[in-house]
Amino acid sequence: MKRRIFLSSGVAAGLAPLSFGSTLNRGQEEKTDSTSEEVVVERVRSGQPHQGKVLAAIQPHVDDLPIFAGGTVAKLIREGYTGYLIRTTNDDHAGRGATQGEVILNNEKDNEKVARVLGLSKIYDLGYRNHRMDNISIVELRARLIFLFRMLKVDTVISYDPWGHYEENPDHYVTATAVESACWMAGGGLDYPEHKDAGILPHSVKERYYYARGPQLVNRIVDISHTMDQKVESNRVIVTQGPGGDAGVRLKERLAKEGKSLPLLEGSQEQANSNYIKHIVMDLDSQRIRGVPSDKEAGKPYGLEWAERFHYIGPRESRLEEYIRSNT
Repeated sequence: MKRRIFLSSGVAAGLAPLSFGSTLNRGQEEKTDSTSEEVVVERVRSGQPHQGKVLAAIQPHVDDLPIFAGGTVAKLIREGYTGYLIRTTNDDHAGRGATQGEVILNNEKDNEKVARVLGLSKIYDLGYRNHRMDNISIVELRARLIFLFRMLKVDTVISYDPWGHYEENPDHYVTATAVESACWMAGGGLDYPEHKDAGILPHSVKERYYYARGPQLVNRIVDISHTMDQKVESNRVIVTQGPGGDAGVRLKERLAKEGKSLPLLEGSQEQANSNYIKHIVMDLDSQRIRGVPSDKEAGKPYGLEWAERFHYIGPRESRLEEYIRSNT
């Protein structure tokens, strides 16, 4: 009997794959078993097979993408995408700073570093108040996203999962909901027809990689073994909030006062902080507090050293076209 399987701690499972079109060739789609509920494993592709395609990496806060999808963003950019970073809040209630203005500025600087490390070409900061996005007009946010998707001709989006479970942060679920509706409405000819007068034509987003910090229906595992160090670096450069900054050095100093040491924290401050993020945050600690596997655990069932998990929605071919191809 077929059934839906929710992802739980230490277990990577998901829905039957949707029709992924021609996004990956046969060598890139690895099925985990013979049932119709397989998870697709997306491996590294040589060359730049995505040359000419556009990626929108979307996060409410400066540390969301680096934690949950930094490896995949870096992978797709390496494979030819032109990428843009869209941050929906100004992070005014998260991070270091003597005043709220300093907090905003520090997060803005860190966001620029994240974009640079991941290879994203430009940043669009939408500037909504942190932790208050449930107080904004989602229609307004959706309209702004539709404009960006059309103007940039976005093919692929990486963002929070609008169907992720047990998400308490309003910035996360409001952003996710607006992104999902904007993706298909951006292709409609009757929505915001005034865009045409400015030369901005309807353009549908073809693929979505949705990440979550809690349980979700996972149908894609992305191999980030080759971009894991880039993901670590995108977290390390965030000194205002999140797991980056000098957490490794601070732990090293605390242990030294207790007469203890950890081999992975030896070396320079940069090495200590990077190793802390890679081996403690992304492996030992990670998101398991929410009942989902770490990047290390997510890859193990598929023979991968490091992996990220997504609910993927790809281009769907018309059944009529499929019928014609099969019967003519």
